[in-house]
Amino acid sequence: MQHMKARLVYKKKEWRSDGVIIEAVVWALPAATKERPHGYKYRLFCGRPGECLVRYDNESGKGDHRHYGTREEPYRFVSLSRLIDDFLSDVKRLTGD
Repeated sequence: MQHMKARLVYKKKEWRSDGVIIEAVVWALPAATKERPHGYKYRLFCGRPGECLVRYDNESGKGDHRHYGTREEPYRFVSLSRLIDDFLSDVKRLTGD
């Protein structure tokens, strides 16, 4: 049986003049899993070198969640477009841009 790989569906990286870095990467998994029932693996980050302003991810063992600085809280995944919209809204709110 051939092992299928995840497929990159979204990638963005931006370095702003104020030092803020925005990086977002989303993969579509070959199949949904118990840990990722929506079928996506993702990492969306906004911060400065050595400082996280906000990060959304779903690393193994933790499920969907987001970080505000050092605080971590669950995130309810609704859709891929909603995930990206929520992240970009947080970026705007935290950076003013």
